[in-house]
Amino acid sequence: MSNLVILFLAITAAACSAESTASSPAEVHVQPPPVELPAGMTRVADISQVWMVNDRFMGKPQIPIAVEGRTYYGCCAMCKDRLGTDPKARTARDPVTGESVDKATAVIVQDKAGKVMYFASERTLSRYRG
Repeated sequence: MSNLVILFLAITAAACSAESTASSPAEVHVQPPPVELPAGMTRVADISQVWMVNDRFMGKPQIPIAVEGRTYYGCCAMCKDRLGTDPKARTARDPVTGESVDKATAVIVQDKAGKVMYFASERTLSRYRG
């Protein structure tokens, strides 16, 4: 009889395991392929090199400034103060949709002069025509 109980428990455990796997599938994040950028623009691969107060690509790491669990970048104590206290310094407007974009999570591109633009997503970047 104890073998029958063990067999029943094993079958029940297997069924519960299969059921919980089926009812909560793993979340899959698919990155869209990189979009072709307008001439003269490049994607910013390392956002630590963006001076977020003045929206410039600096070509070298800036000072990380943690605010509400996100990291922004500036060049000095004044940038640290501004990014820490002024929510407007931490956001930009998506040039396609006009929506407010958090600079710490945006898709960032730069032009030849180092001026950066912030996009809400790859989708809005793909719609940008420059």
